[in-house]
Amino acid sequence: MVSLIQSNYSTVGFGSGLGVDGAGFVLHNRGGGFTLDAASPNVLAGRKRPLHTIIPAFMERDSVRIAFGIMGGWNQAQAHAQFVSNIVDFGMNVQGALDVPRFSKDTFVGCDVNIESRIPEATRAALRTLGHELVMRGDFSSTRMGAGQAVQRDFRTGVNSGASDPRKDGSAIAELRSTPAVPARK
Repeated sequence: MVSLIQSNYSTVGFGSGLGVDGAGFVLHNRGGGFTLDAASPNVLAGRKRPLHTIIPAFMERDSVRIAFGIMGGWNQAQAHAQFVSNIVDFGMNVQGALDVPRFSKDTFVGCDVNIESRIPEATRAALRTLGHELVMRGDFSSTRMGAGQAVQRDFRTGVNSGASDPRKDGSAIAELRSTPAVPARK
């Protein structure tokens, strides 16, 4: 199983805008996460890595293993937590866990929360009562909510599952393996 989130970071200029001759890819610009503010933990300095949100993930319980990744900037950790909760707490399969409505917080301050419009009005009203300022997003909004894929294998049963988030392009396609014929008994 592999969990991979490929990112060029900034979509302006497609990453760094610099391609590697003959290699077919551009270099990322994750260094944009550094700052020159000496008081910041993200100050540009030797032996440091810039702040980033790339978190390909794995989870495992008993004989079941899941590799997944949900891209989407600051939303990644939040979407990952929601995905894991949907599997562990609500017993969803990997596709259901990607399909359900999401919420996301863009900043550390304030009460603003991005929320998909499929979340029931009663839940939205309760959140407003608690002081949350809801920023309504579409039914399946990749803006602020990200999108992901997941694969699952149950090693006890040998069953594989795959899932792709409806918020972005992608699909989970089974690869059928031919099994060798069982020799006839004499």
